[in-house]
Amino acid sequence: MPKEKLLLHICCATCSAFTLQKLQKDFDVTAYYYNPNIYPADEYQQRFKESKEFCEQHNIPFTEENPDQDRWFLLTQGHENDEEKGDRCTICYKIRLEKTAQYAKEHGYDIFGTDLSISPHKDAKRLNKIGRELAQVYGLKFLVADFKKNDGYKQAMELSKQQGFYRQDYCGCLFSMKRRKSNDQV
Repeated sequence: MPKEKLLLHICCATCSAFTLQKLQKDFDVTAYYYNPNIYPADEYQQRFKESKEFCEQHNIPFTEENPDQDRWFLLTQGHENDEEKGDRCTICYKIRLEKTAQYAKEHGYDIFGTDLSISPHKDAKRLNKIGRELAQVYGLKFLVADFKKNDGYKQAMELSKQQGFYRQDYCGCLFSMKRRKSNDQV
């Protein structure tokens, strides 16, 4: 019996490697790199490069979408000072998951999901709610998950260390980077 075709939104190799390997057992999975929030350009390139290389090494199809940062900044305008897991993050989740759903629909995938729930800094309930809503809009299934559970986060960090992946110290957006830097100076 053929496996369902899953388009998995990924944010970085640190978060996606464990998740992709886990999902390959049950799905015909493709990694979808769409991250208009990641700033600056060298941060974006670092995460992109490692993600793509990991996928190539493990024969996982990989596709990148134009990040369109101008649109991301426009849609998050007024939320520059939101805390992590605040409204800005909800907007960011929706931007990325909606683009993933659109691509999945246009390219014949059965189901879509995201690796974002592996992070303890991301709200899995909110991600899953947005994903289920978008699945209804696009006539797809959404992979409801909280990958950090059952030691998922711990295993992901161990794999990241084994692979020698770069580990960022902020979510990726300009505003979380600024907050991290200001906290470092305190």
